[in-house]
Amino acid sequence: MAPGDAVIRAARLAALLTAATVTVAVPASAHAATFCDRPAEINASEQDRQLQVVAAVRDELDRIGGAAVLVSRSGTDLSRFKIQYSHSGIALRDSRNGPWSVRQLYYACSESQARLFDQGLAGFLLSAGNTAPTRMSLVALPQNGGDRLAEAALDNRLALALLSPRYSANAYTFSTRYQNCNQWVAEMMAFAWTPHAAASSASASASASASASASASASESASPGAGTAIAAPTRAQAQHWLAALGYDPAPVVVPSHAIMFAAQFVPLIHTDDHPVDDLYAMRLRVSTPAALETFARRQWPRARRVEFCAVDRRIVVRRGWEPLGADCRPGEADEVIPLI
Repeated sequence: MAPGDAVIRAARLAALLTAATVTVAVPASAHAATFCDRPAEINASEQDRQLQVVAAVRDELDRIGGAAVLVSRSGTDLSRFKIQYSHSGIALRDSRNGPWSVRQLYYACSESQARLFDQGLAGFLLSAGNTAPTRMSLVALPQNGGDRLAEAALDNRLALALLSPRYSANAYTFSTRYQNCNQWVAEMMAFAWTPHAAASSASASASASASASASASASESASPGAGTAIAAPTRAQAQHWLAALGYDPAPVVVPSHAIMFAAQFVPLIHTDDHPVDDLYAMRLRVSTPAALETFARRQWPRARRVEFCAVDRRIVVRRGWEPLGADCRPGEADEVIPLI
């Protein structure tokens, strides 16, 4: 296999390992271009289809209510890996960026570091580019769980304290060396849902607060939230709480050694944070949208999942934890919304 082919395959595998799309148009380097370029332009018909999905999702969010909802979307076609969602964020009813704006981590390529972004639902879905089918899922939390997650996510100082500027598409779940988009969400959940987490984080080091302050000055895209007096935790604390809460993502099986080889050439893929045994087994523990949804359900058994899938000339809406199949064929209990 030529080195160029290996890089291309690694880019695809990085998407498998939950690489986020980014909002910066100018890539930091030629190697990073695969990750950094905006998605391909979509035609007016496709854009209209995606906006109709967004309208259906917004209607559902308004019915659900609550302060925070876990949202996930499709992106790069990962069907060969039987993975349908690649990117998650926290939709916040009371975001100052607008109702149900999604707070999430993206890799800002022009700055060569990760940042937090607040993005409306339309931008959240449209940033995935042209996907077929188009998928979005929501996990609605009971009031206590949603309120606690919203309070944490809207606190800029706290949200930035759990942000690492060092991005890796395949970041290991229990290492602070790197971070990917879904890992930030997982750590926010851990802080919000761990009993007495706020009290136990009062002893967080002053360096964490200083880091959060520095990140805030460099992350103007994170809109001001409902600030609280909660002490800023460290990522190590958040991962300790994740483990204590039983967070255990199903391993992502890497189908070839290409990703290990190509990590030498692609700066957004790393293997030096993963346990050696996992590398040899080609089974990497990485935070994915599916892992986040499973975690949310475990913590809050009354959480509800709603899935939207636009295919052909219809949107299939499924309420329940049994996911739609690859072809999004509706079941008897599913709602079908004709696309206009």
